[in-house]
Amino acid sequence: MAFKFENLTVWQKSLDFSANIHELTRSFPKEELYILSSQIKRAADSINLNIAEGSTGQSDPEFGRFLGYAIRSAIEVVSCLYLGKKRGLIKPEEFNRLYAEAIIRMTQALRNSIKPKK
Repeated sequence: MAFKFENLTVWQKSLDFSANIHELTRSFPKEELYILSSQIKRAADSINLNIAEGSTGQSDPEFGRFLGYAIRSAIEVVSCLYLGKKRGLIKPEEFNRLYAEAIIRMTQALRNSIKPKK
């Protein structure tokens, strides 16, 4: 693998997570195409993109900043999952599966591991 991010488990899992979110949105009604479907897919993709961008040629503090963006995007996805559940677009079992898959804790752990020790 050519880039540092490709070896990161959190990046690999975020790629799978984004694919799962994309698959979920395929069942959303057409009226959600430019609303919730678009928003949740962009947020899920943003997790992956920020991990990749921050890991390549950046200092640890800069990488930590991008991991923070990834965490915020993951939280945005979770909020979109709640909206979808509330609107009856996401079944409870789908919600629970994707909620558990959101990789927030894993991303936080990576960010904590690169912080300077005091």
